[in-house]
Amino acid sequence: MASVAELVRAGIQQLSDTSDSARTDVEVLLCHLLKKPRSFLFTWPEHEVSPAQTQQFYDWLTQRCEGQPVAYLIGRRHFYSHEFLVSADTLIPRADTEILVDAVLARLPDKAACRVADLGTGTGAIAISLALARPHWLLEAVDFSVAILDLVQRNVSRLKADNVCILQSNWCARLQGKFDAIVSNPPYIAEDDRHLQQGDVRFEPRSALTAGADGLDDIRIIVEQSKAHLHHKGLLALEHGYDQGEAVREIFSAHGYARIETLLDLGGRDRVTLGYAD
Repeated sequence: MASVAELVRAGIQQLSDTSDSARTDVEVLLCHLLKKPRSFLFTWPEHEVSPAQTQQFYDWLTQRCEGQPVAYLIGRRHFYSHEFLVSADTLIPRADTEILVDAVLARLPDKAACRVADLGTGTGAIAISLALARPHWLLEAVDFSVAILDLVQRNVSRLKADNVCILQSNWCARLQGKFDAIVSNPPYIAEDDRHLQQGDVRFEPRSALTAGADGLDDIRIIVEQSKAHLHHKGLLALEHGYDQGEAVREIFSAHGYARIETLLDLGGRDRVTLGYAD
């Protein structure tokens, strides 16, 4: 039987030409396989891995070499200090989106019973992270896909986010009443963007990535529809592409939003634009 140390070495060697995060990929896969924390790999390098587990590990390495995201292989991804179930029906939550969560938490009153809608919720990562940080808020996780909403419900149950309710809707079409904030990480990549043929996004659902010729079709819809569902001075906060900040600010302005600003991501690029309904 192979030891942990042997599998780590072999895995890194196998992934080194195809992944720029080979060591991290290997450690995440092994920890999930063994149901152990990462520290176990260093504390017990001589631990012997069963033949069945070893075969599973090498199967995952083969799929990772083909470009399959690690999150899809193990069905999980950490976001905002919580572990979310993911599936090939949804985008994989990314660290830059935590900026959107931080922005909403910083701008809405902590003690008020705020009502917030997360449009195109995907895994539910944004809605659930907000709900767990503010148990007195009411979150609505909104998506058009029944399969996605089933995954959201599983994440809600696992993480005990009891203040999240789920709504099937095409953006704002079925929202009822007024909200203190509407947030979204919608599709925002142009249909002919070359990055769609690179990296993990090759395996993510195209419908959750692209939005028209300039990538802004869904953002236009959300900005227009949200106005009628926000309280006076209610917050609209949207994630978008690094090169779309100016265009998104113009869309917000054209629909009468006030105090518009764009926040930067971890790489110092435009990532989240927000504004307030007047």
